[in-house]
Amino acid sequence: MVIVLTPDVTAEEIEAIVEEVESVGGSAFVSRGVSRTIIGLIGDVERFELLNLSGRPGIVQVTRISAKYKLVSREHRPEGRSTVEVGGVSIGPDTTTLVAGPCAVETPEQTLESAWMAKAAGATLLRGGAFKPRSSPYAFQGLGERGLKILADVRAETGLPVVTEVVAPHDVEMVAEYADMLQIGTRNMQNFGLLQAVGRAGKPVLLKRGMNATIEEWLMAAEYIAQRGCLDIVLCERGIRTFETATRNTLDVSAVPVVQHLSHLPVMIDPSHSGGRRDLVLPLSRAAIAVGADGVLVDVHPHPEQALCDGPQALMADDLQELSRALDGLAVLMGRRPAGRPRRHLRAG
Repeated sequence: MVIVLTPDVTAEEIEAIVEEVESVGGSAFVSRGVSRTIIGLIGDVERFELLNLSGRPGIVQVTRISAKYKLVSREHRPEGRSTVEVGGVSIGPDTTTLVAGPCAVETPEQTLESAWMAKAAGATLLRGGAFKPRSSPYAFQGLGERGLKILADVRAETGLPVVTEVVAPHDVEMVAEYADMLQIGTRNMQNFGLLQAVGRAGKPVLLKRGMNATIEEWLMAAEYIAQRGCLDIVLCERGIRTFETATRNTLDVSAVPVVQHLSHLPVMIDPSHSGGRRDLVLPLSRAAIAVGADGVLVDVHPHPEQALCDGPQALMADDLQELSRALDGLAVLMGRRPAGRPRRHLRAG
């Protein structure tokens, strides 16, 4: 069961609702988004109905939801899909958002140059990894907090809000001090303690689909975040593991419309990690936007041959400009607009 609250609901009214739910043996989880606040109830629905919550101060609607993922379900938001705001940038059904930056933060110079390349192509959010969970323990694992400080410095110079990954619950508070949006990577999609921690952090979350996860498992992971207080979640399809070896992963473009039918959350795609090759980023991006994706997240590097992480899939300046033109054209065809400022050449270094 889900309770939708009025925009002007007071803390006292919320507390009174929670106390009443708990008085009949239930649990209540308050989740706040950009446009509304809701309370998800867990427990005996028949007992909740006896409370006759409809019409109480601060309550707009009380809805019984059949989906397992109640807070992120499309069922409880019939008015349409959500828009998530990240540092003033919109991600949602009206925009086509480009998120770009280095897969791994290596040096201040490399990160700044990548950011200017991204901004010149129309990117409105900067991605960059300070913590890099890798398959091999001998591979580059990221710079940690030093990388976060580099990202913060680059944000100050370029004005691009920062999206960066957090990999452990005990790091969430520290990463949230530097980041505008917290990313959960594919290998941590079902790290339930981490999901709950980022849900409490008060920052928007980018949740990548696990490479072996079903769509239902992906949405249930989002529910863990929502249940702990965060409704500002963006889902990211980044390719699943199949028998095919020609690409790094198999981009599941069907996941975009399927998830948008099931959930109100925005859905992006990551063509860099799905294809694993620079030449596949543009065609995969075209396919994703054509089926309704709300944006793309791509790797950028000024010198991919020197990259410490995923160089073969990183785009350079000319690649980014070509991608930008394709996204702009498709945005118009899909009745969308590019998020943020119009794409044009800016300072690049």
